[in-house]
Amino acid sequence: MTKHNAPERGTINLFDAIWGQAYLLLFLAPLSWAGNIVASKLAVGQIDPLVLSALRWLFALIILAWFALPHVRRDRAEIMRKWYWFAAYGALGFATFNTLMYGAALFTTAVNISMEQAAIPVLVMIGNFLVFKVRATLLHIVGVALTIYGVLHVATHGDPTRILFLDVNIGDGMVIGACLCYTIYSLTLKFRPAVHWLSFLFASTAFAALTALVYVTLFGAGIPAIAEAFVSTPPAGWFIVLYVAIFPTIVAQLCYARGVELIGPNRASIFINLLPVLGAILSVILVGEGLSLYHFIAAVFIIGGIVLSEYAARTRQNRSLKPPV
Repeated sequence: MTKHNAPERGTINLFDAIWGQAYLLLFLAPLSWAGNIVASKLAVGQIDPLVLSALRWLFALIILAWFALPHVRRDRAEIMRKWYWFAAYGALGFATFNTLMYGAALFTTAVNISMEQAAIPVLVMIGNFLVFKVRATLLHIVGVALTIYGVLHVATHGDPTRILFLDVNIGDGMVIGACLCYTIYSLTLKFRPAVHWLSFLFASTAFAALTALVYVTLFGAGIPAIAEAFVSTPPAGWFIVLYVAIFPTIVAQLCYARGVELIGPNRASIFINLLPVLGAILSVILVGEGLSLYHFIAAVFIIGGIVLSEYAARTRQNRSLKPPV
């Protein structure tokens, strides 16, 4: 009897050990989100980006239902009372952000998409200053300026003067638009209803799925395109769908939430800055994309700016930055 129970205890101890490793969990979260960027590029030619977004949120909703519904039932009254917040979060921060990202992959590289997402924490910092009057130090401002320049350097492929003539690749422009959407989403999380985080994720995902279906109807081939995808999508395309529905949507959120629980939001939020770095690395390894000189120049500005900004803000008690979904 003792021998029979030993492996089970060992398995439980292994899970508990991983579940208690904050830094490992906080590395897995941005790694999963970076994989979402690579998946968007690998999906080109495999599945329509609008259909990919719709299937992602529909599948994620089904998976979440398995373990989130008990919390949703307990929070049902609050969800119904403040449904408009969940609708905004799902439509803007989930569906629109990812639809723009998947669409951008048709026109620009995954490396560019990864590095340009470094604009999100910087835009959130600017938004906090403009909207909520959060004070910024001179060092903080310098860090923001460096990061913004680095992102523009990538978006204009090493020639920032192109921004004056609006000569920017449409894909890079879509990524910047996605970053602006996520900035608004992050700033409005200040007003997030007081529900369990699984209830929040489920309710927002439900509205994201609805929004994605609307996008397919208005800008794509319509709902029949989703039904057709079940027949025409190759195995590689389904692997991508399952990946984006599980890892960046659920696993990353689970890891990040646990990491915040272990070491607090201030320290945990710094790990989000690994996203552009991991995204660029995975793009080179898995997609086979190359790095140009302007990528390295931009990386110096982006990383330097993030380091300065985080150093200036590390003693702040409350941060508005939230992870990409």
